[in-house]
Amino acid sequence: MHVLERFIDGFQRFQLQYFADSPQLYRELQAGQHPSTLLIGCCDSRVDPALLLGCDPGDIFTVRNVANLVPPCDPKQHFAGVTSAVQFAVQQLEVARIIVMGHAQCGGIRALVEQRYSGAAPMDYIGRWIRIAEPARERVFRQLPLASDAERQRACELAAILVSLHNLESYPWIAERVVDGRLTLHGWYFDLYAGALLGWSPRADAFLPLVCPLIPETA
Repeated sequence: MHVLERFIDGFQRFQLQYFADSPQLYRELQAGQHPSTLLIGCCDSRVDPALLLGCDPGDIFTVRNVANLVPPCDPKQHFAGVTSAVQFAVQQLEVARIIVMGHAQCGGIRALVEQRYSGAAPMDYIGRWIRIAEPARERVFRQLPLASDAERQRACELAAILVSLHNLESYPWIAERVVDGRLTLHGWYFDLYAGALLGWSPRADAFLPLVCPLIPETA
């Protein structure tokens, strides 16, 4: 089957599910959206947030970009696609939580670790973007000088989530909501090798299992 035909067939299944079998949901959504959660994820085709989390339309407000990054607060940002989406979710939709969701085998983080892009060329948008996570790379190489490439890759994927969480708190309209309890921040990691979900625990200072693998990995 041609790819476009498969997409059209997929829309028809969606149409039957939400407009024929369960029309009430979209009747409600016609009046507006009220998601409780903003999820910042990677644009990698293997990690669709709604598919991974079993969401219905209207459940999550989603921002996807290379390596699920959030830039630090900078009033001089001119084309702030990620920042404007985050601001809309927080100030207009008044979401109750923000989840930054990274994943294994992230190509953007691999490019950062291997320094494939310098960001110096005028058209090197990838290099300038992934440089947001440079603090994660520096931390990993400092703390794990003897680690393998695979270990550094995974460590940097996890550390980059923490960089984005830290950057979120640099926005005053996020920080004030975190302080007064209106907003919570969460760091999640999809291990696509094991099919598991990890979550950042500030108390443990580590990523801990939220959903364990169905079959434990063997040595």
